[in-house]
Amino acid sequence: MTIDFNTAAIVSIACWATGSLLSLLRHRIPALKHPGTVFSFAGSLAMAGYIAYYWLLLDRPPLRTLGETRLWYAALIPLVGFLVEYRWKIVWLKYYCVVLASFFLVINIQHPEVFDKTLMPALQSPWFIPHVVVYLVGYVLLAASSVTALHNVFLQLRSKATVTGESVSHYLALLGFVFLSFGLIFGALWAKEAWGHYWTWDPKETWAFLSWLAYLGYLHAYRYKIEQGKLQWYLALSFLVLLVCWFGVNYLPSAQNSVHTYTQS
Repeated sequence: MTIDFNTAAIVSIACWATGSLLSLLRHRIPALKHPGTVFSFAGSLAMAGYIAYYWLLLDRPPLRTLGETRLWYAALIPLVGFLVEYRWKIVWLKYYCVVLASFFLVINIQHPEVFDKTLMPALQSPWFIPHVVVYLVGYVLLAASSVTALHNVFLQLRSKATVTGESVSHYLALLGFVFLSFGLIFGALWAKEAWGHYWTWDPKETWAFLSWLAYLGYLHAYRYKIEQGKLQWYLALSFLVLLVCWFGVNYLPSAQNSVHTYTQS
């Protein structure tokens, strides 16, 4: 499995790097634009193909461990960069997205996981896949929202101008919040089926709720027309709460007996 993953990861990173290079050169050679797009998409397709292959070998969805979720993250986040380029004609975000995706793949190369088909009974639920995948899509969108907000902050500080009007960071945050909401709902339904109750204030559940509240606070502030520059700072920093929810909560002493500790591997 390590050999297969390393091959897929190297192919994906090479495709993203080639696509990014061709895209950067498109201003001098316009004919390189479409080949650059093809290579960039090929990187995500290679990783998606590996996830499907891994799924078949495991005979279970590869969503149990942090390493497995990083595979999905690496496949998904470049797609956000491509979407933003297509919808808003903003090119720079896709370079950030492919670098972040490559970073996660390198982490998995450096820390390979044990091939394990086991799936604890609580995870053998029809809610397992939609709950985790919806959350991962939300995380991907909110990561992109955070970096675009930081970009806006940088432009504001450099030009001393006020950020006005609608921004890509807002639309990404809005869409990401929708996915977070569905993630919470699916998780509650799953918990009811598996343990007989919707909510227990498990550390992971608590931080997931805090993440949802952080972005709900942003949307309320946006609705009441708080100054855009402040909102961009808020949006950029809110992603730190998500990082604690995704990674950091596993290292909290209170999480050692959590029902979500299966994700620590």
